[in-house]
Amino acid sequence: MRREYPSSPIPSVGVVVLKDNSILLVLRGQEPSRGKWSIPGGVMELGETVRDAARREVMEECALEIEVGQVIAVRDAVVRDDEGRVRFHYLLVDVVARWLSGELAAGSDVDDARWASEEDLATYDLTKGLLPVLRTVLKGRAALDFPPPDRLTSMRVAAEPQLP
Repeated sequence: MRREYPSSPIPSVGVVVLKDNSILLVLRGQEPSRGKWSIPGGVMELGETVRDAARREVMEECALEIEVGQVIAVRDAVVRDDEGRVRFHYLLVDVVARWLSGELAAGSDVDDARWASEEDLATYDLTKGLLPVLRTVLKGRAALDFPPPDRLTSMRVAAEPQLP
């Protein structure tokens, strides 16, 4: 599927990674929002779960292993061109995660990666709509849920449809 001027929204994942009292931020190296700070993430691959996509994107972009927790937000990122046509449309499923291991290093699709404190968040030029998500996570971090994988997959269809 084409990312620019797509025929339908593109499912994507964003990952709010926590380590001690910091949140992982990446400097976007690609459009949309190139040059803005955001959370790691990207387009989901066919057959990939949200959890798997979150782990893959954080490894590709930051070289870190994470434990994926609950979904914290579902957002639309729609960018229109000067004529009003939809240039980009991503359906963002944001999840929270905990850092497990690895040394932070900027990888694919990002120009920089940093651990940012809550106090420093306002100094970053963040992507549209991200700051309220980050503040919500930080405010409620003690109650964040890191469910076991079998609980997350329990929403899948119980039986595959029978084809003739």
